[in-house]
Amino acid sequence: MAHREPAVKSLSELRGVPESEQRERGYFHTLREILQQPDTWLETAAAVSGSGISLARGDGPVLLTGSGSSHYVGESLEPLLADALGRPVRAVPAGALLTDGPSYILEGPPGTLVSFARSGDSPESCGVVDWFLERAPDWRQVIVTCNREGALATRYTDRKEVSLVLLPDRTNDRSLVMTSSFTNLWFAGRILGGFVPDVASLARRAESIFENDVSSIFEAGATAFENAVYLGGGARYGAAREAALKMLEMTDGKVPTFAESFLGLRHGPMCALRETSLLVGFLSAEAPHRSYERDLLKELADKDVRPRTLLVGRGGDVGFDLEDDDAALLDVVVGQLLGFFRSLALGLRPDAPSAKGVISRVVRRFDIH
Repeated sequence: MAHREPAVKSLSELRGVPESEQRERGYFHTLREILQQPDTWLETAAAVSGSGISLARGDGPVLLTGSGSSHYVGESLEPLLADALGRPVRAVPAGALLTDGPSYILEGPPGTLVSFARSGDSPESCGVVDWFLERAPDWRQVIVTCNREGALATRYTDRKEVSLVLLPDRTNDRSLVMTSSFTNLWFAGRILGGFVPDVASLARRAESIFENDVSSIFEAGATAFENAVYLGGGARYGAAREAALKMLEMTDGKVPTFAESFLGLRHGPMCALRETSLLVGFLSAEAPHRSYERDLLKELADKDVRPRTLLVGRGGDVGFDLEDDDAALLDVVVGQLLGFFRSLALGLRPDAPSAKGVISRVVRRFDIH
């Protein structure tokens, strides 16, 4: 398919296109779900805060699990929840728990398994819950899902070991890609851990990105690049992983991506960067992280490695001055918009970019062994 520029170049113009045309061009759900996020965060915060469920109970470790984007929710939450709870917290892919579960059941007091899921219908979702109910029955389980009709939300209502946190209906994204579902699962996990952010302030900052910073994101997404590399550290490494996946999914794999830490880039992955690359850097506001990041960017210039760049954070192309735990949320929003604009520029359909159906909204059923 020939590359072509999108017919409109701002979010307000895209929103102004008649719904029938948005659906025909295949971006109706994705655009709506990206833009609804600030409102949904307020709804989720109220629902989760009033649920009476907390991760503070117990002395054992906490495992955060999910698949794909839902796993990256856990990766982004892991550092701050470990700090908030004062207990070991680890993000583990659901697939790893299915194949190597005993490796993650440590000696000592039983822990808590937190399962994140948009639909709750992917095979691993219930597979992991069932595995722990059978082989680690002393563990407490908390399910956080966006789909009240999914298997995760409906199968365990009579199990006292399992608590359900159900997010507002509209967070159950209809698009193939997870956008508002990701950020609302993130908010839910953070609030359950007792590390409650200033939701209203973060919502306003996201709205500011939509209104004031979208032109730099559009320009980066509308200009051709062969691959995209995302850099972040701590909670923002999880954000980088999710942002990289959004680009990969929404371009149907036409733009290869990977995520790495700033310090890790030197150890081999730097060779993937060239003038035809896009480097997206999630810049820390904290010392000494910022100094290491600045040194890495200077080293790239000294080596004449000059990819196109989009820097996000204090002093960046998309600027905001937040602690890294909060900034990770806005990093993900920037990554969503960047993937969305690149998808349109390639003439693809962000709602369903996989032309041959290689990937789908819910993973096809497979055997659980």
